[in-house]
Amino acid sequence: MERFPRQPRVLHVATEMAPLSKVGGLGDVVGSLPKALRSLGIDVRVLTPAWPGVLDALRRRGAPLRRVREKIHVALRWQVFSSRLWKSEIDDIPLYLLDNEELFSDFHIYPESLTADTALPFALLSMAALELPRRESWRAQILHSHDWPTALLPVALRWHRHYRDVSDAYESVLTIHNLAHQGILSPSVLDEWGLDRRSFTLEGLEYYGQINVLKGALLSAGAVTTVSPSYAWEIQTEQGGMGLHGVLAANRDRLSGILNGLDLDTWDPSNDATLPSPFSADDLSGKRICRLRLLESLGWEDDERPLVCFIGRIVEQKGIDLLLPSLETLLESGSRLVIVGSGFSLFEKALQERASRLPGLAVHIGFSEERARLLYAGSDMLLMPSLFEPCGLSQLIALRYGTVPIVRATGGLADTVIDADGAPDGYGFLFSDYNPDELIAVFRRALRAYGDRTRWSGIQRRGMGRDFSWKASAQAYERLYRRLLALD
Repeated sequence: MERFPRQPRVLHVATEMAPLSKVGGLGDVVGSLPKALRSLGIDVRVLTPAWPGVLDALRRRGAPLRRVREKIHVALRWQVFSSRLWKSEIDDIPLYLLDNEELFSDFHIYPESLTADTALPFALLSMAALELPRRESWRAQILHSHDWPTALLPVALRWHRHYRDVSDAYESVLTIHNLAHQGILSPSVLDEWGLDRRSFTLEGLEYYGQINVLKGALLSAGAVTTVSPSYAWEIQTEQGGMGLHGVLAANRDRLSGILNGLDLDTWDPSNDATLPSPFSADDLSGKRICRLRLLESLGWEDDERPLVCFIGRIVEQKGIDLLLPSLETLLESGSRLVIVGSGFSLFEKALQERASRLPGLAVHIGFSEERARLLYAGSDMLLMPSLFEPCGLSQLIALRYGTVPIVRATGGLADTVIDADGAPDGYGFLFSDYNPDELIAVFRRALRAYGDRTRWSGIQRRGMGRDFSWKASAQAYERLYRRLLALD
């Protein structure tokens, strides 16, 4: 008798899952990767919190919603936290929703500052995954965590006073979506969370006198992935490793970079109901209609100047400190620029001040998916001058919508964009050095290409024709799961 079935059983444990809850790319991944894995026959399910509005969103979609009779109980801080458990399904993905009104009450999901108190919801979610088999006949073989908020899961399997006793029942995978966030906390949480004090060493959770939850997971997970091959290499360097480069380099045999994919059903300009007109690589006429609608929404006339967009968080990681000193020169080069997003208030105010005095610059603080879709469809170029970018989805969406990316060659941007001036099959524009002169130079290269409409149309169509679906990446995850379970 085989020890395991032919295909593995996998539970993804994550704080976000689009379209129910989303702060960034993590939510998009958890909303689309399990769907791709199930298409391969893998029995994959998701455990995520019932943040405010999540259950209502499922009801509006007409999704089945059934409450599990008995609650899940988790011991934390010398008390028992009891949570309701709901079962549902979205896009054929079975869901478990952990419902605790006390701890899962933050609409923003992540706290402004991390303390033992504000980290408690994430500890509850991680431990609940290990209590799930007590309430369900289904049991995962692989527990797949995402970023530091659920990194406590592999940590608990190794160092928790109770849960380490069940470690032989599971394999674990940790995916790093952004190494900048690590879960650094006071050592007091060791006792509060039931972790053995012997884990507080250099070979464990200890990190400059604090505990680092992500570091512990890097040492305890059976496999560690990150969201692009280039980022997997960059985080092993002193410059990109955010203080953990030594740990990552020492454990490189368990580290792999698997490129994030795009849900092509969700992002399809030929079938996007939010757009004023559909279009495709074979017929780009609808993109012109989207451009006119976008200009109308901005109160601008169409003067044939290229329209450039920036869509993302207004933070240093996204290159805002590089963009700010370059704005006047970029606009004087003969383009118009629309910036949409939110982030650090200092950057937001600086951009708004520039927009008040620079013609051709529009800044919208906040995020609307409908507006973002119109920007992707109606713009000519997407600007992404990131300081670092683990994978990035904006450039993939832009390519799908015929909007040519101008990006810095870092992380997933380097893995997904080929320079149109550097290769005959190129479909974007890249620069390497993080300085304003480099950004301005690559921007001018893109404008020159835009001036040749025949060439530009070819660049657009090549980008739209690239396959950035989850197909190849889902297969890579399948191989990883099967290797961990010794199924091959």
